[in-house]
Amino acid sequence: MAHDRPPHSDVVYPSAIPFVLTHVVCLAAFWTGVPGEALLLALVLYVVRMWAITAGYHRYFSHRSFKTSRIFQFFIAVLGQSSAQRGVIWWAAVHRHHHLHSDTEHDVHSPRHHGFWYSHIGWIFNPSNWEPDYGAVKDLTRYPELVWLDRNTYLPAILLGFGVWAMGGWAMLVVGFFWSTVVLFHCTFFINSLAHVSGSQRYLTGDDSRNNVWLALITLGEGWHNNHHHYQSSTRQGFRWWEIDVSYYVLKVMSWFRLVWDLRAPPEAIVRGERPAGRKVIEKVAAELAEAFSVEGIAASVREAWDESHSIEDLAEMARRTRSQVEERFAELSLPHLPTVPELRDKAEEMFQESPSLDAIVNRAHEMLAVAVATHLREHAFLAG
Repeated sequence: MAHDRPPHSDVVYPSAIPFVLTHVVCLAAFWTGVPGEALLLALVLYVVRMWAITAGYHRYFSHRSFKTSRIFQFFIAVLGQSSAQRGVIWWAAVHRHHHLHSDTEHDVHSPRHHGFWYSHIGWIFNPSNWEPDYGAVKDLTRYPELVWLDRNTYLPAILLGFGVWAMGGWAMLVVGFFWSTVVLFHCTFFINSLAHVSGSQRYLTGDDSRNNVWLALITLGEGWHNNHHHYQSSTRQGFRWWEIDVSYYVLKVMSWFRLVWDLRAPPEAIVRGERPAGRKVIEKVAAELAEAFSVEGIAASVREAWDESHSIEDLAEMARRTRSQVEERFAELSLPHLPTVPELRDKAEEMFQESPSLDAIVNRAHEMLAVAVATHLREHAFLAG
């Protein structure tokens, strides 16, 4: 799902009209009033539906971090869709894509590549995101009731809104339903935007995910976002005893009554950060480390050294080889102008948190820099002829 042009140019603003109107309706409270019972209902609907998003949409449907019955699965899906955050299968498909490409140019809502506000809200109205890869959620599409629910995207929210109005009138609808829905929108969206900008990084994950205690409080535990990206299959996202995770506490209580079961927990080695990072994370972090150095500057130094002394062995012969052979040979050479492994290590310690994979990352970054210099020189005809 790569963007061939800046994502903002794809936003179809008419599609945002219902979303904007949902916010505008909140202003009707000037006429309906703000009774205490409506505020209480708003709080209840916020907490219940936030739990359905965090425990249901996210931890269950997106990551399958626990198990439940087919009936309760459908109930959680209906409750989640009453938040008006699109269909359960759509949500899971987009989220799995996010984790696959987190904070790369292919991530549909990365603040690093698309800016804060686009990652927070603009991406939703981009037509390229309306049809995610449903092949990535075949475990969900095999349930016809979930497929039906996903197609009737806003039916649960409409029914909930109508029920609230029938129960308590316009004030209940405006304050109880619309206020809580709008606040729920943005607190959920903060995990896509703010949780990749503000907070601390305990683990090396190859992306910008961060732990933020305030986001954890308002999202019932989702703010421990760096923890989650470190070990995505854990039901519990607050890894330490003091990391409040209300969604997990509720699921734990439910497990006592067998409403849910097989809640996954992170292994102690994962929590302590002792397990080496995967190949994908090493590649991403090594690339970021290599990009901290100027390939153009290194190439210029190599070019100058060649012009002065021709001291770099067999470059003329390398010029007659294929590009892959040239890059391979450069990776083998000990180029005096490349940052040394200790220099790369010092830079890595400045840029990243401690990790048992730091040496592997540094060595890979050294290889990447050598190849990048070789590519740059060849593309500028340094080796031609």
